[in-house]
Amino acid sequence: MQQIHYDAIIIGGSYAGLSAAMALARSKKTVLLIDGGQPANRFTPHSHNVITLDGAKPGDINATAKKQVMAYPTVTFVTDIATIAARTPHGFNISTKNNLQYQGKKLVLATGWKDEMPDIPGFADCWGISILHCPYCHGYEVKDQPTGIIASGEPGYDFVKLISNWTSQLTVFSNGLHHFTEEQLAKLQQHHIPVITTAIKAMIHEEGQLKKIILADGTSYAITALYARPAMLQQSEIPQQLALDITEQGTIKTDMMQRTSAPGVYACGDITSMGRSVANAMATGSVAGAMLNKELIADAW
Repeated sequence: MQQIHYDAIIIGGSYAGLSAAMALARSKKTVLLIDGGQPANRFTPHSHNVITLDGAKPGDINATAKKQVMAYPTVTFVTDIATIAARTPHGFNISTKNNLQYQGKKLVLATGWKDEMPDIPGFADCWGISILHCPYCHGYEVKDQPTGIIASGEPGYDFVKLISNWTSQLTVFSNGLHHFTEEQLAKLQQHHIPVITTAIKAMIHEEGQLKKIILADGTSYAITALYARPAMLQQSEIPQQLALDITEQGTIKTDMMQRTSAPGVYACGDITSMGRSVANAMATGSVAGAMLNKELIADAW
């Protein structure tokens, strides 16, 4: 098997991973990026709330970032999937789906989330286009439109309050029992926000643009934008392999320097925060790269 040694191996070559790689490359460190080419926001036509890049296509942002990072001669990019991470006396050994092995002194995880689409016809087709997760990323583009929210309970109530900033034409779909308190229901009624408990049967759309929501009883609602927070899974099993501390929300626990609970392992991007955004991924990746470099320097002294 091929054996290559690096100062740092970064698993995940999207916004966070590329940002970490740039900080390390500019610190004269040898870096390997391993990426499978499946960023979580690949379904989204445009990214917003990214200063200087507002409205750019996610793929274009990624391609430009990769081109700039790969201009540094100490960076190597491999299109593959890291499957196993094992600690060695000198750092880490990474095995990939293509049966290659790489060795590095330090490790950065920027593997992101995998969204689990609910079993509702049309949902996956609209995801990232007119079914949205973040109002800061997409809310302005659908402001003042007839908008739905799949929500329930305390987290759902907070989500409804947030989305009400962008539109007053709101309908809550709990897709079953709603779990709101009487006080919360009264507050929603005060703001003229109905709560529909009937199960959702299908999303009617045209090329991902939502037109209406059909319920199990045949009722339909003319909704052109929908907010939802489907279940999320870690893209990679490596955090579990390394026994990293995980928060109650499922994110990897890090300190302000993006260090995880395992020595020599950093994490950045969506897997470290519920605030999923391109801007946040870039920021945490830059911090991870800089702090990892600082650790490498300290180790050498």
